[in-house]
Amino acid sequence: MSLVAVALGLVVGVVIGGLGGGGGVLTVPALVMVLGQSAQDATTGSVVIVGITSVVGVLVRLRSGCVRWRTGLALGAVGIPATMLGTVLNRSVAEPVLLLAFAGLTLLAAAALLLDSRGDRTGLPLPPRAFGTAAAAARIVGCGAAVGFLTGFLGVGGGFLAVPALVLVLRMPLPQATGTSLLVIVLNSLSALASRSGALPHLDWPVVGAFTLAAAVSAVLATRVAHRLEGTVLTRAFAVMLLAVGLSVGAANLLA
Repeated sequence: MSLVAVALGLVVGVVIGGLGGGGGVLTVPALVMVLGQSAQDATTGSVVIVGITSVVGVLVRLRSGCVRWRTGLALGAVGIPATMLGTVLNRSVAEPVLLLAFAGLTLLAAAALLLDSRGDRTGLPLPPRAFGTAAAAARIVGCGAAVGFLTGFLGVGGGFLAVPALVLVLRMPLPQATGTSLLVIVLNSLSALASRSGALPHLDWPVVGAFTLAAAVSAVLATRVAHRLEGTVLTRAFAVMLLAVGLSVGAANLLA
């Protein structure tokens, strides 16, 4: 079982390190469908795995200047109460509903990124006066609250929504969006873990530990490779990954 967890962790680490998020959308299905955990246990374990791996990703990116600290901290701060609310709701929702919601949101994020990349606009910043200070603040608050809520509700770090939000809504260049997304994931994961502290002793720690260690190592390697690729390539790769995960999780639950 630990060997399987290591193999899965290597894949998740590549996604988090290379794309700045999306590890949670792989981790939750992997823990449920491959390792046989319940949706609630998987969402808690995913927060641990993705949170720790994202810390490593932020540290690796410190020298490159790819983390917008003010935006990331603002998104994280707004997301803290929303994360707690999502965690409370997670405990009262049936497992099929939880996983179908997960699949639906994943497909929406993938479609938005693919449509945006077709116009070759991905990562192009808006002009300085494209929207005022109040409008920019409203966008940050809206993105932070949505990502935070879904972090708690779905047990993901929020990167699969943070990256599209930073690129599509705040028009942040993809390299900075991936680094900033990792910071948001770390903050949201800390909040989610605080809300789930009672569930931590019941996790399968040998599996979670092996998964996390493998993910952290591969995230470091993937970050170095990602710096050599074009933003559009990474965006489309991220979108295709989301599309594949959303379709597989949705189909599995509908058939069941």
